[in-house]
Amino acid sequence: MKSVRVRVPATTANLGPGFDCLGVALSLYNVTTVTRGRSGPSAGIVTKAAAAFFRAAGVEAFPFTWKIEGDVPSARGLGSSVTVRLGILHGLNELAGKPLDRRRLYVICADLEGHPDNAAPGAFGGFTVVPARAAVQRFAVDEKLSFVLWIPNFEMETAAARRALPKDVPLSDAVATLGRAAAIAAAFAAADYRKLEGCFDDWLHQPYREKLIPCLSRVIEAGREAGALGGWLSGSGSTIACLTLGKPEKIAVAMHAAAGQADAIVRVVAADNSGVRILR
Repeated sequence: MKSVRVRVPATTANLGPGFDCLGVALSLYNVTTVTRGRSGPSAGIVTKAAAAFFRAAGVEAFPFTWKIEGDVPSARGLGSSVTVRLGILHGLNELAGKPLDRRRLYVICADLEGHPDNAAPGAFGGFTVVPARAAVQRFAVDEKLSFVLWIPNFEMETAAARRALPKDVPLSDAVATLGRAAAIAAAFAAADYRKLEGCFDDWLHQPYREKLIPCLSRVIEAGREAGALGGWLSGSGSTIACLTLGKPEKIAVAMHAAAGQADAIVRVVAADNSGVRILR
C-alpha cells in the first residue's frame, strides 16, 4: 500500500459543564490522504504526530506526503486539530502495516492535544466520557438528535481561550457544574435525551470566555426559546452549538438572528457513531 485516505469526524467538546471530559462526534468530516514517498513541506502539527507515531510503533521512519480536505473549519472549536492528528496517525499506521491498534493511536492523539475531550469522540465516534486519558466510556447517539452549529467567521485559539479562565472558582459553582455534567452523561448513556434539557449551564469556563464571544448567551437563549434542549460553547469556541429533538431549521434561524453576524454560517448535523474510518 502506497497511499491511504482517512476520514475523521468533527467533534464538539465540553457540552457546557463537561469541561475537558465530555464530547460528541459529528457528521462533519475532514479526509486526510497520506502517501508514502518523497517528503514535501509539512506543518508542525504533522511533524509532531509523525514523530510520535514512529516512536510508539517502533518502526523506522519513512518519508510521506499528506493532503487534507473536508468541511471542518480550523480553530472554531470543532476539533480540526484532531482531524489532522488522527488522520496522520491512522494513515501512517496503515502504511506501516498496522503495528498499533485504534486505542493506542487515540492515546497518542490525546497526548498531543493535551486533553482527551475531542480526541476520544474523534477516534471512537458517539458520545464519550473521559475521566482519565486512557479510560474512555462511549455511547452511541440516536440519529433523531440534531446539532445546530453557529460558526462565525473568526477563529479562536485554544491557548487564548484557556488564558481567559480563572485559577480558582467558588465551590458552589464547581458543585453545580459537576451535577449537570453527571446528568448529561446519564442522559446520553440511557438515551433519554429529554432529560438533557436545562443541563448545559456551566460555571467553570463559559462565563469567563463570554468576553471573547459576547453573543454567546443570547445565541444559546435564542436556540432554547426556539425549541432546543440547550446549547453551549463548542470546545473553546468560536462555534456555538445547540441540541434538539425537532425543528432544527427554526432553531438555526433563531441563533443566526440573535448573533447579528451576517457572515456566520449555521449548519445542522447529526452525531457520527463511527469515529475514524479508513476509506477504501
